[in-house]
Amino acid sequence: MTTTDSADWDARVAALWADDTVDDQARIARMHDLAAVAPHPALGSFEVGGAYDSGGHEAEAHVHYEAATASGLGAVDPDRAAQLVVQHASTLRNIGRVDDAITMLRDAPEHPSTGSAPKVFLALALHSAGRHDEALRVAIEAVEPTLPRYRRSVRAYAAALTER
Repeated sequence: MTTTDSADWDARVAALWADDTVDDQARIARMHDLAAVAPHPALGSFEVGGAYDSGGHEAEAHVHYEAATASGLGAVDPDRAAQLVVQHASTLRNIGRVDDAITMLRDAPEHPSTGSAPKVFLALALHSAGRHDEALRVAIEAVEPTLPRYRRSVRAYAAALTER
């Protein structure tokens, strides 16, 4: 595919995600069609995984997220690769693989396309693992940099949650 074709494909994917009139099953089917003509297999796998994920089909999403990783999504599209970490880890948490989700999110690099999302999803995974104080600490630490005031106090209170 040429760059123009790639841009067209991205636009078609974005339009499908933005279309609120499409139900989950139709979105999955249409995303499979788009994946078949994706500029790279990793891109198609990622988007199909996302369609399954948003439709509540976590096991299927997991398969496609793994395929996207194996196909080299990180080298093809770093923005989507950063998003994949968040989405795949959330899926792992939802299928009962909480420890794997925690590991994936702890290792997630910072990226502008995800902002604080990895930390927020890490907090959710920690909560699911029964590590409530640590979950709250991570969530507070994710928000702390955005506070206009009280940052030092918030950091200290967050740290105190897990100092025992």
